[in-house]
Amino acid sequence: MGKSVVDIFPRSEAVPKQFQLSNPTEQREYLLNGQLVIWKGVLAPVTSPIFLCDETGEEHQVVLGSAPQLDAEAAHEALHSAVSAYDKGRGLWPTMRVSERIDRVEQFLVRMREQRGEVVNLLMWEIGKSLKDAQKEFDRTCDYIVETVDALKELDRASSRFELKEGVLGQIRRVPLGVALCMGPYNYPLNETFTTLIPALIMGNTVVFKPAKLGVLLLRPLLAAFRDSFPAGVINVIYGRGQDTVSPLMASGNVDIFAFIGTHKVANTLKKLHPRPHRLRSVLGLDAKNPAVVLQNANLDIAVEEAVTGALSFNGQRCTALKLFFVHQRIVEDFLERLSARIGSLRPGMPWDEGVGLTPLPEPGKIEYLQQLLSDALEKGAKVINPNGGDSNHSFFYPAIVSPVTPEMRLFREEQFGPLIPVVPYESLHDVIEHITCSDYGQQLSIFGEDPSEVGRLVDACVNQVARININTQCQRGPDSYPFTGRKDSAEGTLSVADALRAFSIRSVVATRFTKSNKHLVKQIIEGRESKFLSTDYLL
Repeated sequence: MGKSVVDIFPRSEAVPKQFQLSNPTEQREYLLNGQLVIWKGVLAPVTSPIFLCDETGEEHQVVLGSAPQLDAEAAHEALHSAVSAYDKGRGLWPTMRVSERIDRVEQFLVRMREQRGEVVNLLMWEIGKSLKDAQKEFDRTCDYIVETVDALKELDRASSRFELKEGVLGQIRRVPLGVALCMGPYNYPLNETFTTLIPALIMGNTVVFKPAKLGVLLLRPLLAAFRDSFPAGVINVIYGRGQDTVSPLMASGNVDIFAFIGTHKVANTLKKLHPRPHRLRSVLGLDAKNPAVVLQNANLDIAVEEAVTGALSFNGQRCTALKLFFVHQRIVEDFLERLSARIGSLRPGMPWDEGVGLTPLPEPGKIEYLQQLLSDALEKGAKVINPNGGDSNHSFFYPAIVSPVTPEMRLFREEQFGPLIPVVPYESLHDVIEHITCSDYGQQLSIFGEDPSEVGRLVDACVNQVARININTQCQRGPDSYPFTGRKDSAEGTLSVADALRAFSIRSVVATRFTKSNKHLVKQIIEGRESKFLSTDYLL
Protein backbone atom coordinates (compact mmCIF):
# COMPACT_ATOMS: atom_id res chain seq x y z
CA MET A 1 0.00 0.00 0.00
CA GLY A 2 1.28 3.42 -0.93
CA LYS A 3 2.49 5.59 1.92
CA SER A 4 -0.01 8.32 1.00
CA VAL A 5 -2.89 5.89 1.58
CA VAL A 6 -1.52 4.55 4.85
CA ASP A 7 -1.04 8.05 6.23
CA ILE A 8 -4.09 9.63 4.63
CA PHE A 9 -5.83 10.54 7.90
CA PRO A 10 -4.36 13.35 10.02
CA ARG A 11 -4.10 13.99 13.73
CA SER A 12 -6.89 16.02 15.31
CA GLU A 13 -4.64 19.01 15.93
CA ALA A 14 -3.69 19.09 12.24
CA VAL A 15 -7.18 20.16 11.20
CA PRO A 16 -7.04 23.88 10.33
CA LYS A 17 -8.75 25.98 12.97
CA GLN A 18 -11.29 27.49 10.59
CA PHE A 19 -12.56 24.03 9.66
CA GLN A 20 -12.65 22.45 13.10
CA LEU A 21 -16.02 21.37 14.44
CA SER A 22 -17.35 21.92 17.92
CA ASN A 23 -18.94 19.14 19.94
CA PRO A 24 -21.21 16.67 18.11
CA THR A 25 -24.51 18.24 17.08
CA GLU A 26 -27.68 16.68 18.43
CA GLN A 27 -30.36 17.83 16.01
CA ARG A 28 -33.89 17.21 17.21
CA GLU A 29 -35.75 19.89 15.30
CA TYR A 30 -37.50 19.42 11.98
CA LEU A 31 -39.74 21.76 10.01
CA LEU A 32 -43.46 21.10 10.30
CA ASN A 33 -46.25 23.49 9.34
CA GLY A 34 -44.11 26.61 9.73
CA GLN A 35 -42.61 25.60 13.08
CA LEU A 36 -39.35 24.00 14.15
CA VAL A 37 -40.78 21.05 16.05
CA ILE A 38 -38.68 19.11 18.56
CA TRP A 39 -38.54 15.36 17.93
CA LYS A 40 -38.58 13.39 21.17
CA GLY A 41 -38.06 9.99 19.62
CA VAL A 42 -35.08 8.01 18.36
CA LEU A 43 -32.08 9.82 16.83
CA ALA A 44 -29.92 8.43 14.03
CA PRO A 45 -26.13 8.84 14.40
CA VAL A 46 -24.36 10.97 11.80
CA THR A 47 -20.76 10.01 11.11
CA SER A 48 -18.09 11.46 8.86
CA PRO A 49 -16.01 9.62 6.26
CA ILE A 50 -13.05 11.32 7.93
CA PHE A 51 -10.98 9.51 10.53
CA LEU A 52 -8.63 11.34 12.91
CA CYS A 53 -5.58 9.97 14.71
CA ASP A 54 -5.31 10.27 18.47
CA GLU A 55 -2.07 10.71 20.44
CA THR A 56 -1.34 6.97 20.15
CA GLY A 57 -1.70 7.02 16.38
CA GLU A 58 -4.96 5.07 16.44
CA GLU A 59 -7.53 6.23 13.89
CA HIS A 60 -11.11 6.96 14.98
CA GLN A 61 -14.07 7.83 12.78
CA VAL A 62 -15.42 11.30 13.51
CA VAL A 63 -18.94 11.36 14.94
CA LEU A 64 -20.66 14.53 13.77
CA GLY A 65 -23.82 14.18 15.80
CA SER A 66 -27.32 12.85 15.33
CA ALA A 67 -30.51 13.67 13.44
CA PRO A 68 -34.20 12.87 13.96
CA GLN A 69 -35.33 9.42 12.89
CA LEU A 70 -38.99 10.13 12.33
CA ASP A 71 -41.66 7.48 12.15
CA ALA A 72 -44.65 7.07 9.84
CA GLU A 73 -46.92 9.12 12.09
CA ALA A 74 -44.58 12.13 12.01
CA ALA A 75 -44.18 11.80 8.25
CA HIS A 76 -47.95 11.76 7.78
CA GLU A 77 -48.22 14.94 9.88
CA ALA A 78 -45.81 16.63 7.47
CA LEU A 79 -47.80 15.42 4.48
CA HIS A 80 -51.05 16.59 6.07
CA SER A 81 -49.48 20.01 6.58
CA ALA A 82 -48.54 20.23 2.90
CA VAL A 83 -51.95 18.97 1.78
CA SER A 84 -53.70 21.53 4.00
CA ALA A 85 -51.48 24.37 2.76
CA TYR A 86 -52.28 23.45 -0.85
CA ASP A 87 -55.98 23.05 0.02
CA LYS A 88 -56.88 21.51 -3.34
CA GLY A 89 -55.32 24.48 -5.11
CA ARG A 90 -57.17 27.07 -3.06
CA GLY A 91 -54.47 27.71 -0.47
CA LEU A 92 -52.54 30.92 0.02
CA TRP A 93 -49.40 29.70 -1.76
CA PRO A 94 -50.89 28.16 -4.94
CA THR A 95 -53.16 31.19 -5.44
CA MET A 96 -50.48 33.76 -4.73
CA ARG A 97 -49.35 36.00 -7.57
CA VAL A 98 -46.16 34.91 -9.31
CA SER A 99 -44.41 38.10 -8.26
CA GLU A 100 -45.22 37.39 -4.61
CA ARG A 101 -43.87 33.85 -4.79
CA ILE A 102 -40.71 35.17 -6.41
CA ASP A 103 -40.30 37.64 -3.54
CA ARG A 104 -40.48 34.79 -1.01
CA VAL A 105 -37.88 32.73 -2.87
CA GLU A 106 -35.56 35.73 -3.07
CA GLN A 107 -35.99 36.30 0.67
CA PHE A 108 -34.95 32.71 1.24
CA LEU A 109 -31.88 33.16 -0.98
CA VAL A 110 -30.70 36.12 1.10
CA ARG A 111 -31.00 34.04 4.26
CA MET A 112 -29.35 31.04 2.62
CA ARG A 113 -26.27 33.01 1.59
CA GLU A 114 -25.74 34.01 5.21
CA GLN A 115 -25.13 30.32 6.03
CA ARG A 116 -22.49 29.68 3.34
CA GLY A 117 -19.56 29.05 5.66
CA GLU A 118 -21.37 26.57 7.90
CA VAL A 119 -22.97 24.67 5.02
CA VAL A 120 -19.67 24.41 3.13
CA ASN A 121 -17.88 23.13 6.21
CA LEU A 122 -20.52 20.47 6.76
CA LEU A 123 -20.33 19.42 3.10
CA MET A 124 -16.66 18.64 3.72
CA TRP A 125 -17.19 16.77 6.95
CA GLU A 126 -20.37 14.89 6.05
CA ILE A 127 -19.61 13.66 2.53
CA GLY A 128 -15.89 14.30 2.06
CA LYS A 129 -16.31 16.94 -0.65
CA SER A 130 -13.26 19.12 -1.15
CA LEU A 131 -13.38 22.73 0.01
CA LYS A 132 -13.27 23.99 -3.57
CA ASP A 133 -16.06 21.66 -4.72
CA ALA A 134 -18.16 22.38 -1.61
CA GLN A 135 -17.93 26.12 -2.24
CA LYS A 136 -18.75 25.53 -5.90
CA GLU A 137 -21.81 23.47 -4.99
CA PHE A 138 -23.14 26.14 -2.66
CA ASP A 139 -22.51 29.01 -5.07
CA ARG A 140 -23.88 27.09 -8.04
CA THR A 141 -27.05 26.38 -6.06
CA CYS A 142 -27.48 30.09 -5.34
CA ASP A 143 -26.91 30.86 -9.02
CA TYR A 144 -29.49 28.23 -9.93
CA ILE A 145 -32.08 29.94 -7.75
CA VAL A 146 -31.36 33.29 -9.43
CA GLU A 147 -31.62 31.69 -12.88
CA THR A 148 -34.88 30.00 -11.90
CA VAL A 149 -36.36 33.34 -10.86
CA ASP A 150 -35.27 34.89 -14.16
CA ALA A 151 -36.70 31.97 -16.13
CA LEU A 152 -40.04 32.22 -14.34
CA LYS A 153 -40.20 35.94 -15.05
CA GLU A 154 -39.58 35.24 -18.73
CA LEU A 155 -42.20 32.48 -18.74
CA ASP A 156 -44.74 34.73 -17.04
CA ARG A 157 -44.05 37.58 -19.43
CA ALA A 158 -44.87 35.30 -22.34
CA SER A 159 -48.09 34.33 -20.57
CA SER A 160 -49.14 37.90 -19.82
CA ARG A 161 -50.74 38.37 -23.22
CA PHE A 162 -54.05 37.04 -24.55
CA GLU A 163 -54.41 34.94 -27.66
CA LEU A 164 -57.23 35.21 -30.17
CA LYS A 165 -57.78 32.05 -32.21
CA GLU A 166 -60.85 31.17 -34.27
CA GLY A 167 -63.00 33.70 -32.44
CA VAL A 168 -61.94 32.51 -28.99
CA LEU A 169 -60.04 34.81 -26.65
CA GLY A 170 -57.86 33.02 -24.14
CA GLN A 171 -55.03 33.37 -21.68
CA ILE A 172 -52.73 30.43 -20.99
CA ARG A 173 -50.71 30.28 -17.80
CA ARG A 174 -48.88 27.62 -15.87
CA VAL A 175 -50.35 26.57 -12.53
CA PRO A 176 -49.15 24.18 -9.79
CA LEU A 177 -49.91 20.47 -9.65
CA GLY A 178 -50.29 19.90 -5.91
CA VAL A 179 -48.10 18.35 -3.23
CA ALA A 180 -44.53 17.45 -4.14
CA LEU A 181 -42.32 14.91 -2.40
CA CYS A 182 -38.70 15.93 -3.04
CA MET A 183 -35.73 13.68 -2.33
CA GLY A 184 -32.16 14.44 -3.37
CA PRO A 185 -28.92 12.44 -3.64
CA TYR A 186 -26.05 12.33 -1.14
CA ASN A 187 -23.38 13.27 -3.67
CA TYR A 188 -24.97 16.70 -4.30
CA PRO A 189 -27.21 17.01 -1.24
CA LEU A 190 -27.64 20.74 -1.77
CA ASN A 191 -27.44 21.44 -5.49
CA GLU A 192 -29.32 18.54 -7.03
CA THR A 193 -31.91 18.60 -4.28
CA PHE A 194 -32.59 22.28 -4.90
CA THR A 195 -32.90 21.77 -8.67
CA THR A 196 -36.23 20.11 -7.94
CA LEU A 197 -37.16 21.72 -4.62
CA ILE A 198 -36.94 25.36 -5.76
CA PRO A 199 -38.91 24.90 -9.03
CA ALA A 200 -41.55 22.93 -7.13
CA LEU A 201 -41.95 25.74 -4.62
CA ILE A 202 -41.80 28.71 -6.95
CA MET A 203 -44.49 27.24 -9.23
CA GLY A 204 -46.92 27.16 -6.29
CA ASN A 205 -46.74 23.56 -5.13
CA THR A 206 -46.39 22.68 -1.47
CA VAL A 207 -43.55 20.35 -0.52
CA VAL A 208 -42.49 17.56 1.78
CA PHE A 209 -38.71 17.46 1.59
CA LYS A 210 -36.62 14.55 2.82
CA PRO A 211 -32.83 15.15 2.77
CA ALA A 212 -30.48 12.53 1.37
CA LYS A 213 -29.29 9.67 3.58
CA LEU A 214 -25.90 11.40 3.82
CA GLY A 215 -25.48 15.15 4.08
CA VAL A 216 -28.23 15.58 6.66
CA LEU A 217 -26.83 18.07 9.15
CA LEU A 218 -25.73 20.51 6.46
CA LEU A 219 -29.38 21.41 5.84
CA ARG A 220 -30.00 22.31 9.47
CA PRO A 221 -28.67 25.89 9.06
CA LEU A 222 -31.35 26.45 6.38
CA LEU A 223 -34.39 25.30 8.35
CA ALA A 224 -35.04 28.70 9.93
CA ALA A 225 -34.69 30.36 6.52
CA PHE A 226 -37.33 28.02 5.10
CA ARG A 227 -39.58 28.66 8.07
CA ASP A 228 -39.34 32.44 7.85
CA SER A 229 -39.53 32.76 4.06
CA PHE A 230 -42.58 30.67 3.22
CA PRO A 231 -46.13 30.43 4.59
CA ALA A 232 -46.84 27.69 7.12
CA GLY A 233 -47.10 24.24 5.57
CA VAL A 234 -45.64 25.22 2.21
CA ILE A 235 -42.41 23.36 2.94
CA ASN A 236 -42.00 20.61 5.52
CA VAL A 237 -38.67 18.88 6.16
CA ILE A 238 -38.63 15.31 7.45
CA TYR A 239 -35.83 12.92 8.39
CA GLY A 240 -35.53 9.17 8.90
CA ARG A 241 -35.47 5.88 7.02
CA GLY A 242 -37.27 5.84 3.72
CA GLN A 243 -39.24 2.71 4.56
CA ASP A 244 -40.59 4.41 7.68
CA THR A 245 -41.37 7.78 6.13
CA VAL A 246 -41.43 7.90 2.33
CA SER A 247 -43.19 4.58 1.71
CA PRO A 248 -46.23 5.48 3.85
CA LEU A 249 -46.48 8.88 2.15
CA MET A 250 -46.53 7.37 -1.33
CA ALA A 251 -49.06 4.72 -0.26
CA SER A 252 -51.39 7.47 0.99
CA GLY A 253 -52.07 8.66 -2.54
CA ASN A 254 -51.75 12.29 -1.44
CA VAL A 255 -48.46 12.93 -3.25
CA ASP A 256 -49.00 14.58 -6.64
CA ILE A 257 -45.37 14.99 -7.73
CA PHE A 258 -42.54 12.60 -6.98
CA ALA A 259 -39.12 14.26 -7.43
CA PHE A 260 -36.40 11.73 -6.73
CA ILE A 261 -32.72 11.32 -7.58
CA GLY A 262 -31.39 7.85 -6.86
CA THR A 263 -31.63 4.31 -8.26
CA HIS A 264 -34.31 3.11 -10.62
CA LYS A 265 -35.04 0.15 -8.34
CA VAL A 266 -35.98 2.41 -5.44
CA ALA A 267 -37.98 4.70 -7.74
CA ASN A 268 -39.92 1.76 -9.17
CA THR A 269 -40.70 0.40 -5.71
CA LEU A 270 -41.98 3.74 -4.45
CA LYS A 271 -44.03 4.53 -7.54
CA LYS A 272 -45.82 1.17 -7.27
CA LEU A 273 -47.02 2.13 -3.79
CA HIS A 274 -49.08 5.02 -5.13
CA PRO A 275 -52.73 3.93 -5.44
CA ARG A 276 -53.45 6.33 -8.34
CA PRO A 277 -50.30 6.24 -10.50
CA HIS A 278 -51.97 8.06 -13.39
CA ARG A 279 -52.23 11.11 -11.10
CA LEU A 280 -48.58 11.04 -10.11
CA ARG A 281 -46.12 13.28 -11.98
CA SER A 282 -42.61 11.84 -11.69
CA VAL A 283 -39.37 13.75 -12.11
CA LEU A 284 -36.57 11.22 -11.71
CA GLY A 285 -32.80 11.26 -12.07
CA LEU A 286 -31.66 7.64 -11.91
CA ASP A 287 -28.76 5.31 -12.65
CA ALA A 288 -26.16 5.84 -15.36
CA LYS A 289 -23.22 3.92 -16.77
CA ASN A 290 -21.93 6.63 -19.06
CA PRO A 291 -19.42 5.30 -21.59
CA ALA A 292 -16.52 7.09 -23.22
CA VAL A 293 -15.42 6.00 -26.68
CA VAL A 294 -11.81 6.85 -27.48
CA LEU A 295 -11.35 6.52 -31.24
CA GLN A 296 -7.99 5.59 -32.76
CA ASN A 297 -7.44 9.14 -34.03
CA ALA A 298 -8.27 10.81 -30.72
CA ASN A 299 -6.09 13.53 -29.24
CA LEU A 300 -4.84 11.61 -26.22
CA ASP A 301 -3.79 14.73 -24.33
CA ILE A 302 -7.41 15.86 -24.36
CA ALA A 303 -8.87 12.38 -23.88
CA VAL A 304 -6.73 11.60 -20.83
CA GLU A 305 -7.35 14.94 -19.13
CA GLU A 306 -11.09 14.64 -19.66
CA ALA A 307 -10.98 11.01 -18.54
CA VAL A 308 -9.40 11.96 -15.22
CA THR A 309 -11.88 14.72 -14.43
CA GLY A 310 -14.78 12.78 -15.92
CA ALA A 311 -14.08 9.60 -13.98
CA LEU A 312 -12.66 10.98 -10.74
CA SER A 313 -14.25 14.34 -9.94
CA PHE A 314 -15.60 13.86 -6.41
CA ASN A 315 -14.05 10.39 -6.59
CA GLY A 316 -16.38 9.32 -9.40
CA GLN A 317 -19.47 9.76 -7.21
CA ARG A 318 -21.55 11.49 -9.86
CA CYS A 319 -24.32 10.17 -12.07
CA THR A 320 -22.66 12.02 -14.96
CA ALA A 321 -19.24 10.45 -14.30
CA LEU A 322 -17.53 8.47 -17.05
CA LYS A 323 -17.90 4.87 -15.88
CA LEU A 324 -16.79 2.70 -18.81
CA PHE A 325 -14.04 3.45 -21.34
CA PHE A 326 -13.93 1.87 -24.79
CA VAL A 327 -10.45 2.51 -26.20
CA HIS A 328 -9.28 1.42 -29.64
CA GLN A 329 -6.81 -1.45 -29.53
CA ARG A 330 -4.15 0.50 -31.44
CA ILE A 331 -3.88 3.23 -28.81
CA VAL A 332 -4.97 1.49 -25.62
CA GLU A 333 -1.45 0.96 -24.25
CA ASP A 334 -0.53 4.60 -24.78
CA PHE A 335 -3.85 5.69 -23.26
CA LEU A 336 -3.36 3.50 -20.17
CA GLU A 337 0.19 4.71 -19.63
CA ARG A 338 -0.78 8.36 -19.85
CA LEU A 339 -3.88 7.89 -17.70
CA SER A 340 -1.87 6.07 -15.03
CA ALA A 341 0.69 8.86 -14.91
CA ARG A 342 -2.01 11.52 -14.69
CA ILE A 343 -3.79 9.77 -11.82
CA GLY A 344 -0.46 9.50 -10.04
CA SER A 345 -0.30 13.29 -10.00
CA LEU A 346 -3.57 13.64 -8.09
CA ARG A 347 -3.17 14.55 -4.45
CA PRO A 348 -4.93 12.34 -1.88
CA GLY A 349 -5.93 14.04 1.34
CA MET A 350 -8.59 15.68 3.44
CA PRO A 351 -11.27 17.96 1.97
CA TRP A 352 -9.63 21.13 3.32
CA ASP A 353 -6.17 20.33 1.93
CA GLU A 354 -5.12 22.73 -0.80
CA GLY A 355 -5.14 21.13 -4.23
CA VAL A 356 -6.62 17.85 -2.98
CA GLY A 357 -7.92 15.60 -5.75
CA LEU A 358 -8.90 12.43 -3.89
CA THR A 359 -10.85 12.31 -0.63
CA PRO A 360 -12.58 9.70 1.58
CA LEU A 361 -15.85 8.11 0.47
CA PRO A 362 -18.91 8.73 2.67
CA GLU A 363 -21.18 5.79 1.87
CA PRO A 364 -21.04 2.93 4.41
CA GLY A 365 -19.97 -0.35 2.80
CA LYS A 366 -18.66 1.39 -0.31
CA ILE A 367 -15.06 0.25 0.08
CA GLU A 368 -16.15 -3.37 0.39
CA TYR A 369 -18.36 -3.05 -2.70
CA LEU A 370 -15.56 -1.55 -4.79
CA GLN A 371 -13.22 -4.32 -3.65
CA GLN A 372 -15.78 -6.91 -4.73
CA LEU A 373 -16.03 -5.39 -8.20
CA LEU A 374 -12.26 -5.24 -8.44
CA SER A 375 -11.76 -8.83 -7.23
CA ASP A 376 -14.34 -10.10 -9.71
CA ALA A 377 -12.56 -8.37 -12.59
CA LEU A 378 -9.14 -9.65 -11.52
CA GLU A 379 -10.43 -13.22 -11.20
CA LYS A 380 -11.73 -13.01 -14.76
CA GLY A 381 -8.50 -11.79 -16.34
CA ALA A 382 -8.24 -8.04 -15.80
CA LYS A 383 -5.28 -6.28 -14.20
CA VAL A 384 -4.79 -3.12 -12.15
CA ILE A 385 -2.76 -0.81 -14.37
CA ASN A 386 -1.71 2.03 -12.06
CA PRO A 387 0.51 1.85 -8.95
CA ASN A 388 -1.42 1.56 -5.67
CA GLY A 389 -4.68 1.15 -7.58
CA GLY A 390 -7.32 -0.34 -5.31
CA ASP A 391 -5.43 0.25 -2.07
CA SER A 392 -7.73 1.34 0.74
CA ASN A 393 -7.69 2.58 4.30
CA HIS A 394 -10.98 2.82 6.20
CA SER A 395 -13.13 5.07 3.98
CA PHE A 396 -10.40 5.95 1.47
CA PHE A 397 -10.03 4.05 -1.80
CA TYR A 398 -7.19 4.84 -4.20
CA PRO A 399 -8.37 4.94 -7.85
CA ALA A 400 -7.76 1.81 -9.89
CA ILE A 401 -7.52 1.61 -13.68
CA VAL A 402 -8.74 -1.88 -14.59
CA SER A 403 -8.06 -3.43 -18.01
CA PRO A 404 -8.92 -5.38 -20.08
CA VAL A 405 -12.51 -5.38 -18.86
CA THR A 406 -14.93 -7.76 -20.59
CA PRO A 407 -18.74 -8.16 -20.58
CA GLU A 408 -18.49 -11.11 -18.18
CA MET A 409 -17.25 -8.85 -15.40
CA ARG A 410 -19.53 -7.04 -12.98
CA LEU A 411 -17.52 -3.86 -13.51
CA PHE A 412 -18.62 -3.87 -17.14
CA ARG A 413 -22.33 -3.78 -16.21
CA GLU A 414 -22.73 -2.32 -12.73
CA GLU A 415 -22.56 1.40 -11.94
CA GLN A 416 -19.54 1.56 -9.62
CA PHE A 417 -20.22 5.15 -8.46
CA GLY A 418 -16.66 5.40 -7.22
CA PRO A 419 -12.99 5.54 -8.25
CA LEU A 420 -12.79 2.43 -10.43
CA ILE A 421 -11.93 3.07 -14.09
CA PRO A 422 -12.77 0.10 -16.35
CA VAL A 423 -11.10 0.16 -19.77
CA VAL A 424 -12.39 -2.05 -22.60
CA PRO A 425 -10.03 -2.40 -25.60
CA TYR A 426 -11.98 -2.71 -28.86
CA GLU A 427 -11.27 -3.30 -32.55
CA SER A 428 -14.71 -2.99 -34.13
CA LEU A 429 -16.78 0.13 -33.49
CA HIS A 430 -19.80 -2.02 -34.26
CA ASP A 431 -19.31 -3.86 -30.97
CA VAL A 432 -19.21 -0.60 -29.05
CA ILE A 433 -22.37 0.67 -30.70
CA GLU A 434 -24.08 -2.64 -29.96
CA HIS A 435 -23.25 -2.32 -26.26
CA ILE A 436 -24.55 1.25 -26.08
CA THR A 437 -27.72 0.19 -27.91
CA CYS A 438 -28.39 -2.77 -25.63
CA SER A 439 -27.46 -1.04 -22.37
CA ASP A 440 -30.20 -0.53 -19.77
CA TYR A 441 -28.89 3.00 -19.27
CA GLY A 442 -29.04 6.00 -21.55
CA GLN A 443 -27.96 9.19 -19.85
CA GLN A 444 -24.85 10.43 -21.70
CA LEU A 445 -21.90 9.43 -23.86
CA SER A 446 -18.49 11.01 -24.52
CA ILE A 447 -16.75 10.62 -27.87
CA PHE A 448 -13.05 11.41 -28.29
CA GLY A 449 -11.83 11.65 -31.85
CA GLU A 450 -10.66 13.92 -34.66
CA ASP A 451 -12.04 12.19 -37.78
CA PRO A 452 -15.29 14.00 -38.72
CA SER A 453 -16.62 11.01 -40.63
CA GLU A 454 -16.10 8.57 -37.76
CA VAL A 455 -17.31 10.96 -35.07
CA GLY A 456 -20.37 11.88 -37.14
CA ARG A 457 -21.24 8.23 -37.74
CA LEU A 458 -20.97 7.45 -34.04
CA VAL A 459 -23.14 10.44 -33.15
CA ASP A 460 -25.87 9.28 -35.51
CA ALA A 461 -25.67 5.72 -34.19
CA CYS A 462 -26.05 6.81 -30.56
CA VAL A 463 -28.19 9.94 -30.53
CA ASN A 464 -31.34 7.83 -30.11
CA GLN A 465 -29.73 5.80 -27.32
CA VAL A 466 -28.56 8.48 -24.90
CA ALA A 467 -29.89 11.92 -23.98
CA ARG A 468 -26.64 13.82 -24.47
CA ILE A 469 -23.50 13.23 -26.52
CA ASN A 470 -20.33 15.09 -25.58
CA ILE A 471 -17.57 15.45 -28.17
CA ASN A 472 -14.01 15.64 -26.84
CA THR A 473 -15.25 16.49 -23.38
CA GLN A 474 -16.49 14.65 -20.30
CA CYS A 475 -20.13 14.00 -19.51
CA GLN A 476 -21.69 16.72 -17.40
CA ARG A 477 -24.94 18.33 -16.33
CA GLY A 478 -24.21 21.97 -17.09
CA PRO A 479 -24.88 24.51 -18.25
CA ASP A 480 -28.14 24.44 -16.29
CA SER A 481 -29.98 25.99 -19.23
CA TYR A 482 -29.41 22.75 -21.20
CA PRO A 483 -31.89 19.89 -20.80
CA PHE A 484 -30.78 17.23 -18.32
CA THR A 485 -32.48 13.88 -18.69
CA GLY A 486 -31.90 10.29 -19.72
CA ARG A 487 -33.40 7.40 -21.62
CA LYS A 488 -34.23 3.83 -20.55
CA ASP A 489 -33.52 3.33 -16.82
CA SER A 490 -31.62 6.61 -16.44
CA ALA A 491 -34.36 9.19 -15.97
CA GLU A 492 -37.98 10.23 -16.24
CA GLY A 493 -38.81 13.79 -17.12
CA THR A 494 -36.42 16.57 -18.08
CA LEU A 495 -34.66 19.13 -15.94
CA SER A 496 -33.07 22.43 -16.89
CA VAL A 497 -33.79 25.84 -15.46
CA ALA A 498 -36.75 26.28 -17.82
CA ASP A 499 -37.78 22.62 -18.11
CA ALA A 500 -38.01 22.24 -14.33
CA LEU A 501 -40.62 25.00 -14.16
CA ARG A 502 -42.70 23.07 -16.67
CA ALA A 503 -42.11 19.76 -14.91
CA PHE A 504 -43.69 21.08 -11.71
CA SER A 505 -46.67 22.78 -13.32
CA ILE A 506 -49.40 22.36 -15.90
CA ARG A 507 -50.85 24.76 -18.45
CA SER A 508 -54.32 26.08 -17.69
CA VAL A 509 -56.53 28.16 -19.99
CA VAL A 510 -59.23 30.72 -19.37
CA ALA A 511 -61.17 31.33 -22.60
CA THR A 512 -64.28 33.10 -23.88
CA ARG A 513 -65.94 33.86 -27.18
CA PHE A 514 -64.66 37.13 -28.56
CA THR A 515 -67.83 39.19 -28.26
CA LYS A 516 -68.20 42.82 -27.28
CA SER A 517 -69.67 41.98 -23.88
CA ASN A 518 -67.07 39.33 -23.07
CA LYS A 519 -64.26 41.63 -24.16
CA HIS A 520 -65.63 44.32 -21.85
CA LEU A 521 -65.95 41.85 -18.96
CA VAL A 522 -62.36 40.61 -19.30
CA LYS A 523 -61.11 44.17 -19.53
CA GLN A 524 -62.90 45.09 -16.30
CA ILE A 525 -61.43 42.05 -14.51
CA ILE A 526 -57.91 43.01 -15.58
CA GLU A 527 -58.18 46.73 -14.89
CA GLY A 528 -59.79 46.15 -11.50
CA ARG A 529 -57.25 43.43 -10.67
CA GLU A 530 -60.14 41.15 -9.79
CA SER A 531 -58.19 38.00 -10.72
CA LYS A 532 -54.69 36.75 -9.99
CA PHE A 533 -54.79 34.47 -13.03
CA LEU A 534 -56.22 36.88 -15.60
CA SER A 535 -53.57 39.58 -15.73
CA THR A 536 -51.43 41.47 -18.19
CA ASP A 537 -48.81 42.44 -15.59
CA TYR A 538 -45.27 42.42 -16.96
CA LEU A 539 -42.75 41.22 -14.39
CA LEU A 540 -39.57 43.28 -14.24
